[in-house]
Amino acid sequence: MNKSLLTVIMFFLVLSGIHAQEVAQLTLNESIQYAIENNVTTKNARLETLISKATVKETTAQGLPQVKGSFNLDYNPQIPVVFLPNQPPFGDPTNPSDVIPARFGVNYSSGIGVNVTQMIFDGSFFVGLRAAKTLTQLTNFDLAKAENDVIETVKKAYFGVLVNQERIRLSQSNLARIDSLLKETKALYEAGFAEKIDVSRIQVQRNNTYSQVARSRTAWEISKEILKIQMGMPLNVDILITETLQDLNPQENLSRLLVEEGDGRVELDQIKTQIELVQLDIKNNTSQYMPTIDFVGNMRRNGAGNSFNTVYDSRNWFGSSLLGISMNVPIFDGFAKSARIQKNRHQINQLENQRFYLDDNFKNEIFVAKANLRNDLTLLEVQQENLALAREVFDIAKIKYQEGVGSNLEVVDADGALIEAEINYLAALYDGLISKVDLEKALGLLKSDLNN
Repeated sequence: MNKSLLTVIMFFLVLSGIHAQEVAQLTLNESIQYAIENNVTTKNARLETLISKATVKETTAQGLPQVKGSFNLDYNPQIPVVFLPNQPPFGDPTNPSDVIPARFGVNYSSGIGVNVTQMIFDGSFFVGLRAAKTLTQLTNFDLAKAENDVIETVKKAYFGVLVNQERIRLSQSNLARIDSLLKETKALYEAGFAEKIDVSRIQVQRNNTYSQVARSRTAWEISKEILKIQMGMPLNVDILITETLQDLNPQENLSRLLVEEGDGRVELDQIKTQIELVQLDIKNNTSQYMPTIDFVGNMRRNGAGNSFNTVYDSRNWFGSSLLGISMNVPIFDGFAKSARIQKNRHQINQLENQRFYLDDNFKNEIFVAKANLRNDLTLLEVQQENLALAREVFDIAKIKYQEGVGSNLEVVDADGALIEAEINYLAALYDGLISKVDLEKALGLLKSDLNN
């Protein structure tokens, strides 16, 4: 996190004694960096990478020695009875029963032991370890995809704020222009050189322009709220953007995009990694046909006594130990492993089909995005020319009206045409910006903007 971003975050601290709304001054790159750190989608994707790393450690631990300790202390209120046959030479002639009850055991017993197991061979363990590491790669690709999606939404929302700021500026300029014309017309009316309808006509135009300013401000406020949501920024923080649309969209960058071949899509990396995971699952199911071998070690000491005071007497304690090898051999599972392997192969075919589809679809996305951007740039050039012509027409109409050779209606019509040209220009500008982001996404270049 760079110093400029830290400065931005400092705006979010609540200062004691100050009740005004905090203001964050942001550039596009700072907005993207903040969103990557704070957007819920990217935060959860980063947590998923940590989970996958913990899974690798968990899988690795299965191949390490497993040591367990045990302790017990038992009390028998009544010692169990064992029945013996009442027969010579151990029989009791005085006992008429054919069995003799005998109690074997003591009231108290205790023991402490350690059990150690170590995997010697288990084919599924090594496959599982590789699968866990591959899963980590997949979560890294998922994080990259989440960041790309956030960058796309933030850039579009940021451009929306900039366009609405420009709309406010033009609306205010229109209002100032029509106010000046209204003032001049009122003066001419009072001097007897204009009619009342001329004033009313311009007043109507002025009211419409004022409404446009209000709508532009509302759209600007809404677009800022959308940007804050996409960034994961608190809604009680205001946003101040000082960059201009021209600063962010130099012509050479647009021309470069139109000839760019692309940098590969992370979605294809995701599919490729998913195929690797299913292939590893096949190996895992196949390895389960092989036996598993484990080393087992056990050491234990046990003691007993008829009273609690004697149960821990060293003379009553004896040790035992065990060392051994255990092997489990799978014989027949009702063809369950065979069915799982067959299912895995069908899953691979599905993923291969999806990869081929995505590859063709991404090529089509690049073609469509480039076509849209070229078309939007052409329309933007036309709208810029129309805007310049509309301003020229308005200036001429105003001069003619001031010199008494033009009509008031001509000025109002020219002003309306100018406002319409401005609206069309801003719409074309916004469409071009969105097409630029769509082409960057299609080319797989959204991530690279963070390094600029």
